[in-house]
Amino acid sequence: MIEIEVQNETHQTQARIRFAAVPRIGEGIRLREPDGLWASYDVLDVWYQKAEFGDVWMPYLHIRMTPGEAVGTLDEADPYSDDFAARAYEASYSAVGGAR
Repeated sequence: MIEIEVQNETHQTQARIRFAAVPRIGEGIRLREPDGLWASYDVLDVWYQKAEFGDVWMPYLHIRMTPGEAVGTLDEADPYSDDFAARAYEASYSAVGGAR
């Protein structure tokens, strides 16, 4: 088992979790939420830092909840969706005097 420091962007928390293998960027993992339910998370970044002891490199993960997994988010705009980004681009484009 590999103990990995997991930095959760969704809940702004850090935890050490044991994995059988180090997940890769873009893979999904399932973690238990603070309320006890399971949710999917996307791995955003994986990096290694030298440990304080010996010549050992410790893996770190940066994760974020998969869009649409959170309860009650279906009615809200998802800031990570392509549609949200396109609307923001269109709004900024028209604000500078661009026209179609």
